[in-house]
Amino acid sequence: MTDTLKIAIAGLGTVGTATIGLLQAEPTHGGSGRTIELVAVSARDKSRERGVDLSGAAWFDDPVAMAEAPGADVFVELIGGEGGVALAAVEAALASGKAVVTANKALLAAHGMRLAALAEENRAPLLFEAAVAGGIPAIRTVRDSLAGIPITAVLGIMNGTCNYILTEMERGGRSFADCLADAQRLGYAEADPTFDVDGFDTAHKLAILSSIAFTTQIDADAVRVEGIRSIEPADLEAAAELGFRIKLLGIATMTAEGVDQRVHPTMVPRGSALAETSGVTNAVSIRGPAFGELVLSGPGAGGSATASAVVSDLTDLARGLAPSPLGRPSASLMPFRKAEASGHLGAYYVRLPIADRPGAFAALATRMAAEGISLEQIVQKTPHRPDHLPPLEEQTVILVTYPTSSAALARALADIEADGTIVRAPHVIPIAQTL
Repeated sequence: MTDTLKIAIAGLGTVGTATIGLLQAEPTHGGSGRTIELVAVSARDKSRERGVDLSGAAWFDDPVAMAEAPGADVFVELIGGEGGVALAAVEAALASGKAVVTANKALLAAHGMRLAALAEENRAPLLFEAAVAGGIPAIRTVRDSLAGIPITAVLGIMNGTCNYILTEMERGGRSFADCLADAQRLGYAEADPTFDVDGFDTAHKLAILSSIAFTTQIDADAVRVEGIRSIEPADLEAAAELGFRIKLLGIATMTAEGVDQRVHPTMVPRGSALAETSGVTNAVSIRGPAFGELVLSGPGAGGSATASAVVSDLTDLARGLAPSPLGRPSASLMPFRKAEASGHLGAYYVRLPIADRPGAFAALATRMAAEGISLEQIVQKTPHRPDHLPPLEEQTVILVTYPTSSAALARALADIEADGTIVRAPHVIPIAQTL
């Protein structure tokens, strides 16, 4: 082992430049006694001013050529995207025996199994702490600190953009669209926010983390995904009245049937660690019979937070640490077995826009009872209207169910809609009673 760990970085955006800034501020990390030296970089625009010193690094227009070139011990992929040049460059680096550090959750969710096998075949470490929950050491905790200890669930707030939007909607009673515009102005959300607000970013992170937690193959396609576009101020107001906050959670649990992976808005009890996680902060809860619950909380987005996770992986490599990418050899991971959604039992919040006519309430109760669903609360929300205005032709009714199956609730709501009792599609949010 030489005194210097030489690295090449592909991608000089926010995370790439923040990583270089951290390394140049402290070239020797973690008591390894080795200097981490930047020897090569690659990005789209060589002329752009980035605020960091690149004078000692060779420039490559092609990141694949940089991945294949001699001179670097580690290839750091910060390009992004599940395929294209990012995938080609990582494959080239691993095939040449270089260690790879990446923050690319989309790449790992789509190709993680194949890349882990390629890394093992070429004895090339593949590290990706920065791919899940930014600066929170979620991967390291599950893979290393809890190695060999049964884990029954991993869940949490894994997307800072969504958490910021929901926090601001609750604080100000403002719409999703208004708070999204604020998030974009502040740089928390992309111009096209689909990946974040529709839940796909969280789903990719959850698939990676659950693979390590449950020693199964990665299957991002098995994650059931719902984003936050449908959340309205009325839902957040009702949640507060019921003693909850609404958070976008990624939830993976090990069941007798297999692994249940879900991303959806969830009502979380106020006072719990997840409910009190606000703004762009992330929080990950890890649960198991031996230790109960561990909650990791911290910055989940932004250049500095993600860069700190990249540097932590580089420091491990400088110290000679090279764990299996997924915690154990990829060939020994169990095939992914998906638990059926219909078997999940839980309480639900349901917002129903019902026709203002006699018998509507009785029809709701009858259809719910037919599916064996008991109702804990029924609340009618009647907005104030001046006397000179005609009455509304619809009313909003909020139901809170006792634990039931999602399949039974779906059947009851389909029957209610077919009866013409409701004027638009209902809005359903699971309630996490014990988080």
